[in-house]
Parts: sequence; C-alpha cells; structure tokens
Amino acid sequence: MKIIRIFMILSALCAVSWAESPRDPISSFDAAKQIAREKIYMDHMKTLYCDCSYERAGRSGGRIHNEECGYVCKSDRKRGSRLEWEHIVPAYYFGHMKECWTSGNVNCVKHGRTYKGRKCCSKVDALFKAIEADLHNLAPSIGELNNNRSNHPYGIVDGEERVYGQCDFEIRDGFAEPRPAIRGDVARVWLYMAETYGIALEDSQKTMFLEWAAADPPDAWERTRDDRIFQVQGNRNHYISAQ
Repeated sequence: MKIIRIFMILSALCAVSWAESPRDPISSFDAAKQIAREKIYMDHMKTLYCDCSYERAGRSGGRIHNEECGYVCKSDRKRGSRLEWEHIVPAYYFGHMKECWTSGNVNCVKHGRTYKGRKCCSKVDALFKAIEADLHNLAPSIGELNNNRSNHPYGIVDGEERVYGQCDFEIRDGFAEPRPAIRGDVARVWLYMAETYGIALEDSQKTMFLEWAAADPPDAWERTRDDRIFQVQGNRNHYISAQ
C-alpha cells in the first residue's frame, strides 16, 4: 500500500511544474514571520512539533501554553516558553556554501568588526534572503526546540526518550525525529525546497521523505495553509496541491 501511495505522489507530480518559486517573494525573514503569524496561522495557533497552543506577543512572536500541552523545558526556560519561527529546512542547507556564509562580505561590518554566516547572507545575498523568507518553509515552534534542533536533519531515532515532557520529539545521534502525525508535513516541505531551490538531498533522504509523505498525506489544515501562502507569495507546494 505504501509503495502504491508513493507511486501516486510521483505520478501526480509528473503532470505539474512543481519547481515553482514564489512570484511575489517576501522582502525579509522578519516580514515573513509577521505574515506567517497574522495571515497564515492566525486561526491555527499551534506549534509544529508539540502541538502546543500559544498567544501572540510582540511583532511576530508569542508565549507558549506549556502546561496545557505537557511540554517540559529541558534547560532553557526562557526560550522554552517563547514562540519562534522554525525553518523546517534549516538556513544552513541553503546558505553554508555561499561566500557570504563562509568568508563574509565587505558590507558585513558592525562596529568595525566583520561578520559572516547567516546574518551576512541575509544582508547581502538577495537569493538567500528570498529563500530564508519563503513561507512554505516556516512553522511555529517552541524556541527551545528550534535551538536544540539546530541544523540536525530529520530521521528516525531509536527509542522514545521524552526529554521534553509529553512532546513527541527526539534529538539524538545527529538526527531530529518529529512525531508521526507531522512527518508528511515536514517531508513535503523538504521535497518542495529541494526541487525549488536545488537543495541537495541524498537518495536515502528522498526515499524517507517520500515514504513519510505517503504514510501521512495532506490534511485539511495543510491544504488551507498552502492556499493562504499562495495568496501571499504566489506559489504552491505541489507536493500538497497535486494530491
């Protein structure tokens, strides 16, 4: 059954131009965060990994209702109660090969000191800036998980060690394992980002994501999210809309 489902996904995608970049890219990551909160997730205020509800705070952030969802902070209580916007595909994967990331730029200077990495690329590289702000790749997350996940790729982790209370999210041996109910969601984002921006995926990763996408097909919220993103930035994730 899983093989049939994967075949159906691939067959549907053959009929569409799935590598469609945003027609109206968002101007910056800061702008994207505000848009995500106010125009995409305004009535679906739940975090990606732990399904925790939150309330708005500040320009684009929020406060997590930890007790309601059973989330327990591992070490960082401040970020453990703060809403942040997670890049499902971390910025490292579309930035670490760029010169602004590895060496900096003449325009990346603050208080007489040069800097490099993501901050520099966000300032001087237009393509990086557009990818960083792609709404398809953003989701609300507990700040502590966003930090702990860092650049770890998704994968399967042995055992069910719950270091974050009731939140089904494990990080170990260089991998981050999301709960089964959202594996298809994150898989479709990874596949979209790889096809749209040429982000490299190993064969084993692509196979895993196709399997996750088949086992967890798009639900009503994922389709609504895709529709709203289309209205804002002018493109769809065809790994969602083609099914």
